[in-house]
Amino acid sequence: MTIELGLEVFLKSRTELVTGLRVGLLACPSSVDGSLLSSVERLHRHPAVNLVALFGPEHGIRGDAQAGSAVASAIDALTGLPVYSLYGETQSPTADMLRGLDVIFIDLQDAGVRFYTFLATTLYVMAAAKEAGIAVVLLDRPAPISGSRVEGPMLDPAFASFVGPCALPIRYGMTIGEVAQLVNERDIGCDLTVIPLAGWSRHQWFDETGLPFIPSSPNLPTLDAMTLYPGVCLIEGTNLSEGRGSTRPFEYFGAPWIDAESLSGHLNDLSLPGLRFRPVYFVPTFSKHQGELCAGVHVYVTDRDIFQPARAMLHVLQTLKRRYPNDFAWRTPWKNGARPPIDLLWGSDGLRRQIDADEPVDALIESWGPALREFERLRAEYLLYP
Repeated sequence: MTIELGLEVFLKSRTELVTGLRVGLLACPSSVDGSLLSSVERLHRHPAVNLVALFGPEHGIRGDAQAGSAVASAIDALTGLPVYSLYGETQSPTADMLRGLDVIFIDLQDAGVRFYTFLATTLYVMAAAKEAGIAVVLLDRPAPISGSRVEGPMLDPAFASFVGPCALPIRYGMTIGEVAQLVNERDIGCDLTVIPLAGWSRHQWFDETGLPFIPSSPNLPTLDAMTLYPGVCLIEGTNLSEGRGSTRPFEYFGAPWIDAESLSGHLNDLSLPGLRFRPVYFVPTFSKHQGELCAGVHVYVTDRDIFQPARAMLHVLQTLKRRYPNDFAWRTPWKNGARPPIDLLWGSDGLRRQIDADEPVDALIESWGPALREFERLRAEYLLYP
């Protein structure tokens, strides 16, 4: 069966939702239809849609900004519409940005991972729309690493941040529309309409959908990188490079002080399910260790159906700490008074404390089981797809 995106379902049969309304759109480079036309273009030229403003998440609406780079508001060269940045001076739409709108559309390709910032941006827009009294229409898209697996610890609300906006596990196994409905009903309460996909089954990975894969982040250029992301992103919380500035971000990780052959051999000896490692050398063109020769590993997923990224990365981090005790370090906070980045990514200080104490990580893995099972029961109430 052909899959129809929420964008396509809306344009085919639900445009009455915006009759006579002034529309805003939150979109990114991967906000395209099955023929590679962007939702900006599709909505802007549709006679039933009065599109008057655009909103951009991290990387910008056209994807021209690198990770962490502030994006300025501007005028879109292709449509002439104002583009309000939600990754610059503010991460949430201001009252001035929303003034004059009746409804805001959200059309973002999520990663299905708690610390991917599109989730926070979506929820912040929903909260701002509730405050402004305007409606939200979310055009749903597939969960790229399938919507059938959940993994990792639940976020401790005391550690909430832009890379962990609410109490979810690291990998939540839901589309962006499903998780928006869950969070909206429990916490936000905006006027939300989700336009579901047609023909998608939640066991499907993105490469099984027949849809074109368009990177929503310059550092997640492939489905392989996105598959590894729920685990390898934790390297961001350390002083190792997670491969940014290389040809394989989130598939490579390393540092100038790593022995690549020794590390890859040791990690392969762990027999982590669905993974193999090979030695690799790379020089990041930006980000950590810019311009320095890094040695490390190239991570290969040999069986994505048994690979458990969060569990695997705990063993990797413990190995790094044990083998390089004088070199390995946790990354310092991004700003004064903030929590260490690894705590924000993990959703608590449990990982850092466990590894610093050299306690077996299996105990940490077992500890998230009860809360994860409770989440799975809650999640079941909001699933839109078989």
